[in-house]
Amino acid sequence: MPLTPEVLTANREAVAWLFSLDVSFAPDEEPWFTIDGIESPRQVGSDGSGGTFVLLPSQNVLYVSSEGRAGIIADTFEAFVQLVVARPYWLDILKFSGGGDLAEMRRAAEALEATLDDEDEINEAREEIRMNLALGEADDPVGALYEAIAASDAIVRATDGSPFTTLFNRFSIDNNPMLRNAAA
Repeated sequence: MPLTPEVLTANREAVAWLFSLDVSFAPDEEPWFTIDGIESPRQVGSDGSGGTFVLLPSQNVLYVSSEGRAGIIADTFEAFVQLVVARPYWLDILKFSGGGDLAEMRRAAEALEATLDDEDEINEAREEIRMNLALGEADDPVGALYEAIAASDAIVRATDGSPFTTLFNRFSIDNNPMLRNAAA
């Protein structure tokens, strides 16, 4: 059975572990954005930075940040959960993507993994979520994230009608001394 928001939210233990990875499955009350061509976006969750996860009719998962950036981050809901479990710092990978360079994203992922303060807790959460949901590991979560965003065609707009920009940011880990040293 494929992993759906309903299957996930029925598993309280998995939801609690995902919350420890900064993902909540309580959607916002009022939408603060629109998506061209979609009348009522299905918000399926949010993160601690104010961003929202939307399950599109195509079954892609769209992320809408509170800073005016948006893009499809996974082909399916299950791939989204696999991404969050494998790389809970996925949003930082995008921050340090060098404008959407896959090699930079891989460098960022490696550096971010090396700097985890709570590595044991994260690894425990990863194991518990995978076990509770019978979830396989993603083959290449960074590559899948890159592909999903690079192919993203969803147009998200603020309430004033202005379009959101891509989730790829221009920084690289070389802009951050802590990450630059972790990658060395």
